[in-house]
Amino acid sequence: MKMSNAFETFAKEAPDYQGAWMEVVQKLDKANALDKKTQELAYIAVLAVMRLESGLPFHVKMAKSHGAMREEIISSILLGLPAAGNVVIGSLPIALNAFDEE
Repeated sequence: MKMSNAFETFAKEAPDYQGAWMEVVQKLDKANALDKKTQELAYIAVLAVMRLESGLPFHVKMAKSHGAMREEIISSILLGLPAAGNVVIGSLPIALNAFDEE
């Protein structure tokens, strides 16, 4: 799966930082009690609320690879509506385009 341009640049231009970051990410992943699909859906919700849209395609495809349905992607994004308001709807087209790609 393709990483965002920002993350690719991070890896290329600051490999020591990226390596340290990935080590932390992997340790946090091992500590997480959620199954992979739920973890990805939750992370998609966080990305939408934080407006970190560059990571959405990658994580939507990860969620899909773990069995997430299109409706679950939509629900995970819209989960943030009560707390964050309609800022989350900007993530819908990005996420759904990534989900619909083969």
